[in-house]
Amino acid sequence: MRLLKKIMIGAVVALGLAAPSLAAERAIIVLDGSGSMWAQIDGEARISIARETLSSVLADLPGDLELGLMSYGHREKGNCGDIEMLVQPAAGTGAAIAAAADRINPKGMTPLSDAVRLAAEDLRFTEQKATVILITDGLETCEVDPCALGRELESQGIDFTTHVLGFGLSDEEGRAVACLAENTGGQYLSAQDGDDLVDALTATVAEVAQAKPAPVPEPEPAILDENFTIEAALAEGGELLNRETGKGLAW
Repeated sequence: MRLLKKIMIGAVVALGLAAPSLAAERAIIVLDGSGSMWAQIDGEARISIARETLSSVLADLPGDLELGLMSYGHREKGNCGDIEMLVQPAAGTGAAIAAAADRINPKGMTPLSDAVRLAAEDLRFTEQKATVILITDGLETCEVDPCALGRELESQGIDFTTHVLGFGLSDEEGRAVACLAENTGGQYLSAQDGDDLVDALTATVAEVAQAKPAPVPEPEPAILDENFTIEAALAEGGELLNRETGKGLAW
């Protein structure tokens, strides 16, 4: 199944890159590094499943798709400021992102809202199109309202989108963070196991990869000024012919 997902994203990306005028899309994946990522699904830690998913999905991305990786809660316990950019968004970062994810050691809080804000700022979301893909297995634990943040980023951004992948969240928990995606025009996708997470990440990354060129406005038709007179002489010193007299002229 995962091979199929890789084939799917490759096909979608190839279609998206067909037009030579496409500008590179920029996005940051924000990966939950809080202590709850050690919880297990079918005998495997969530962080391990997330690492495998990133390695699988990002392996076949086009070289000019600019992706970065940020994480939170992976260095200190009880610190809401524990947010770190691990890989700056750039072309060809798939392998670097997978390697950085392998080094994440979950242990702390879930400042997901501040992490999304910092990722948006790093992408200069007030100046250009930007996308953040949040993978979280928990709710905000640092007294910031993700719904309000979504509205704020939407109002300030040029073309800003957040997609939220709720990993192992209940329906009720999912609704508490879905607003961050919905308020920015993004998607909330629930993932209950590894295959679900592959599906969700494939869908959101493929959407980023499908860059659309800005529409080129149709040229305005030339407007002729009718307040003009054409005059011509058939011979030097001859009688002037013009549109008003109509002598010798046809149009």
